[in-house]
Amino acid sequence: MTDSFAVNRANWDERAVVHAKSEYYGFEKFRTDPAHLSDVVRFDRPRLGDVTGLRGVHLQCHLGTDTLSLARLGAEMSGLDLSPVSLAEARKLADSAGAQIDYHEANTYDAVEVFGENAFDLVYTGVGALCWLPKIDRWARVVARLLRPGGRLFLREGHPMLWTLDDEADRAWPKYEYFEHEEPLVFAEETTYVEAEGPIVNSTTHSWNHSLGEIITALLAHGLTLTAFTEHDTVPWNALPKEMAPAGGGEWRLRDNPGRIAASYTLQAVKHS
Repeated sequence: MTDSFAVNRANWDERAVVHAKSEYYGFEKFRTDPAHLSDVVRFDRPRLGDVTGLRGVHLQCHLGTDTLSLARLGAEMSGLDLSPVSLAEARKLADSAGAQIDYHEANTYDAVEVFGENAFDLVYTGVGALCWLPKIDRWARVVARLLRPGGRLFLREGHPMLWTLDDEADRAWPKYEYFEHEEPLVFAEETTYVEAEGPIVNSTTHSWNHSLGEIITALLAHGLTLTAFTEHDTVPWNALPKEMAPAGGGEWRLRDNPGRIAASYTLQAVKHS
């Protein structure tokens, strides 16, 4: 498992430099407009509610654009990621935007060792994060230990059914595992989801899928109560390039009968007091 994390860290270290320069992440907008929020957090905002004064942590925060957006909504934010290059870019962005955000480099599974138990009112995880973790039960245990009694998990993710689809086929079909699997899916892709000047050299990644049932059951097993669950027909990147079209607000959906699949979901859960 350590090898998989090392492989993914090398990939994300390289991607981070490319992503920080891209319009997709909008660093310049954050620097010039103090009210600017990421598309992801703007989408989440009606379900997030008021986060003013909450002590929050963004797990797998990457460049910190969502972390900064939550801070702008009034939360006292920390961020954690396994990629030091991603965190360097996140710190530069926060500094240039005048935000006080506490960033730490660590594997998500080690978050309690970094922050301590019962440290947060809010644990936030954004889109495209859980697929980099091999065991969802272990993740759920970390979330439960990080939250104070009464604290809340806010998760928006790509739908695990979407992750099963072959994104290179003319008509996407279920090619990959829906349920959690021991061995990682291994991909070698020289591109990323933003425009880049050249190929990604550290192109190999290791990933895993987790079913909705496995995610929810793991959270329940570790003392959280599900309080909201919504499935969406959009996702904030072009997940199926041959079948999706822009849906506005940075979201993408199927051109033909988008009700055929749930592309993403929002899950909220509260730790028992």
